[in-house]
Amino acid sequence: MTDMTSDPPRRRTHCRKRTAEFWLYFALIFFGAQPFAWVAWMIDIARMRSLNIRGPMARAWSEADRITTVIFSAGA
Repeated sequence: MTDMTSDPPRRRTHCRKRTAEFWLYFALIFFGAQPFAWVAWMIDIARMRSLNIRGPMARAWSEADRITTVIFSAGA
């Protein structure tokens, strides 16, 4: 059995550099996610009766980041 307490494996401290291709896909997905994010945001405002929630731009940005990262990690 290996003792990992004295010399743990090193973690990657840097993430992969995002290329122009990544940003192109990100932009396409971001702009495609905008209408859905606005509708979901309006529904949440009506349901919760509060503006204390993430806005539509933040929702679209996080969705685009998540989806684009999944696309590029599948190719690696």
